Amino acid sequence: MANRISKVTTRTGDDGTTGLGDGSRIHKSHLRVQALGDVDELNSQLGVLRAVCKAGDGSQQPVTGATVATAGANHDGLLARIQNGLFDLGGELCIPTYRAITDQHLLTLDEAINDANTSLPPLKEFILPGGSLAAAHCHVARTVARRAERSVAALMASGEDVSPLALHYLNRLSDLLFILARVFNRERSHPDVFWTREATPAAPAAPAA
Repeated sequence: MANRISKVTTRTGDDGTTGLGDGSRIHKSHLRVQALGDVDELNSQLGVLRAVCKAGDGSQQPVTGATVATAGANHDGLLARIQNGLFDLGGELCIPTYRAITDQHLLTLDEAINDANTSLPPLKEFILPGGSLAAAHCHVARTVARRAERSVAALMASGEDVSPLALHYLNRLSDLLFILARVFNRERSHPDVFWTREATPAAPAAPAA
């Protein structure tokens, strides 16, 4: 089988352009390149999250009684599948007429959302990003997913050829990552970090007549 990537440094991008999968070249400031970069960053952040989970992240024992490393491994298959899905999405964005994200990609996320949510108590207040190291990294991934979603939405709004399923996928994924952050905290005996509402300052007094 021939190497798909035989040379990394080509110098063809020194002029500020980059090549797409269909052979065309666009400027690196293009919205499509922005979307590609955000999806790539999201995939990298998920790689960090997986590494943290496999390392055990130095957290307390999860409420299930299993080791933290084992608890993280239970989610590793899902995260790996998502990383592959993001590569599919990157390929779709790299070739404007290509379609790689399918209803099955969305179904995978929907099922994971439903499964993860069943173990969590309902939220009655906003929560702050943080808690365990794994949850904190998951929240970072969530915010990158939202940024990638905004980039794809901007690309679509500009009139470029983008499948609506790409936008749906990123929207679902950010929801899943929010839920998984709570799951990671629960498995590590970290309670959700709730937002503390500060006292509302008094309105300035009206000037005397």
